[in-house]
Amino acid sequence: MFCPKCGSILLPKKVDNSTIFTCSCGFKSKGSETIIKEKSAKDERKLEVIETDESTSAMPITRATCPKCDNTEAHFWEVQTRAADEPATKFLKCTKCKHTWRDYN
Repeated sequence: MFCPKCGSILLPKKVDNSTIFTCSCGFKSKGSETIIKEKSAKDERKLEVIETDESTSAMPITRATCPKCDNTEAHFWEVQTRAADEPATKFLKCTKCKHTWRDYN
């Protein structure tokens, strides 16, 4: 559990047959109810993803054969999908049929 004030780890402390969670910043909480309420209030943020044809217009184009329509041009981008010491994954999106695939080379 983490402190709602500073984000540090809360440490449990036994006081008179009950558990109090304390933080180095001075925050104290009895039980986990306060912490759960604080956490759920923060987690209610939502991310809306909007994908349009214009979203690929700024991406660079490379020569790659689309496995679906045999077009020879595709937009590409890289995403770090694994650990930092692993290479990034290259994604391609056909300029003609908009098919998306991974490049494993």
